[in-house]
Amino acid sequence: MAKVELKQPVVAEIAELFDGAQTAVVVDYRGLTVEQDTVLRKQLREAGITYKVYKNTMIRFAAKGTPFEALEPNLEGPTALAVSKTDATAPARIIANFAKTAPKLEIKGGIVEDSYYDAKGMQVIATIPSREELLGKLLGSIQSPITNLARVLNQIAEAKAEA
Repeated sequence: MAKVELKQPVVAEIAELFDGAQTAVVVDYRGLTVEQDTVLRKQLREAGITYKVYKNTMIRFAAKGTPFEALEPNLEGPTALAVSKTDATAPARIIANFAKTAPKLEIKGGIVEDSYYDAKGMQVIATIPSREELLGKLLGSIQSPITNLARVLNQIAEAKAEA
């Protein structure tokens, strides 16, 4: 088999990952222990994120002609790719959080909803709460005034009943 024929399935796999993806984060994983890498992979898998090490040339071929082509400057040295099709901020948030305990782990850059961000931009994105957290906060802020109104109306009704 020719080398090209061996590489095509890998390029197709990466292209499939990129298809419909909200986020792709490029990571330098040098210096992680096997134990740290295993824990990181488990956290990412539980969040529905695909995390895999690919050759940079394969990522370049798969990204050609897509918004993920902007990752090109980050494709040097050992590269792992974290891709999420459901939560735009989850890969950056999980990796940045994990990097606090494993300082060797480094986010090189990423694409979030078709926009490129460098390492600093991805750190900012990592601070954005998940969709569920934001919805919970929104629901709480909507419920609070309604609860207060019900409490006031109840107190007025009780005061009139006593009078």
